[in-house]
Amino acid sequence: MNCRGLRTSRQRSDILPIIALLMLSMATGCSQSNPNQGRTSQQSPQAQEAASTPRAQSGKTKVVTTFLPIYLFTKAVAGNIADVEILVPPGTEVHEYQATPENVKAIATTNVLVKNGLGLEVFLENTVKNAQNSKLTEIDASKGIKPLNEISPVVKTTQQEKDHEHTQGNPHVWLDPVLAKQQVTNIRDGLIAADPVNKATYEANAAAYIKELESLNSEFQQTLQKTPSCTFITFHDAFPYLAKRYNLKQVAVVQIPEDQLSPTDVQNAVNAVKKYKVKALFSEPGVDNKLLVSLSKDLKLTLRPLDSLETGETDPQHYFQAMKSNLQTLQTACK
Repeated sequence: MNCRGLRTSRQRSDILPIIALLMLSMATGCSQSNPNQGRTSQQSPQAQEAASTPRAQSGKTKVVTTFLPIYLFTKAVAGNIADVEILVPPGTEVHEYQATPENVKAIATTNVLVKNGLGLEVFLENTVKNAQNSKLTEIDASKGIKPLNEISPVVKTTQQEKDHEHTQGNPHVWLDPVLAKQQVTNIRDGLIAADPVNKATYEANAAAYIKELESLNSEFQQTLQKTPSCTFITFHDAFPYLAKRYNLKQVAVVQIPEDQLSPTDVQNAVNAVKKYKVKALFSEPGVDNKLLVSLSKDLKLTLRPLDSLETGETDPQHYFQAMKSNLQTLQTACK
């Protein structure tokens, strides 16, 4: 039976009171099936709109992830069992991301939200609050991971530019394959808790991906042990976990202006190279910054791309492709 009505055949008059009682009971049940009904005036416009939007038509668990690395790990674990979406488009600056009404709608209609954690997704708190999804399950992929603070010298070339503040420690844990294993495990456990029916599939998918991460870690160890204590400069403080894991030394020269390099900026960077005996200079892939190219010439170093995986393809295998490319770059630069 459903709340749209009752189909009855002709019955004798002596059971009509029973039918009437059943119909009254069904009507009462329908009016109570949505305890939030009548309170939509307290919801945000996005949440009200989302309330009328059905969940995944396929009947699958709906999962929303924050940005690319977390999407890759979640998609690897979920496979085709769950519908996985991403909030922050690849290539968008996640540190300073501003949520959209579409983000609120996505969270309002999802079963599970997966985040990196460690204070990276600042936009999430108010977005989740506005979504008003009381049944939402949140997974912190960095649960149990001890964050690093500033373990490598950071050279600030100018005081005018605002740097990302990592108040809970550096959040870029996904760039260490060993810590990536922990994130995949956390995601696996969270999905199982939210969708226990598909536990076996989540466990099998996670095990296969973790095996690849272990192989990647071995490859990094074997390759980079030949260049111990290689020191490098990057303009994104994203690699301290990678550096610590494989005995590298990151010197993050941050706050380089995007539009103009002053003589002081150049001199500060040059001084850092001399002080730390830097072998390599890295920038983000696809960043066409002529100022950094010019700076690299002044430093007499080759500017190479080192990928933080905040942009790229949405195939879970992209993680391994990008990280192996990073390994080749490190191997070449640290010789």
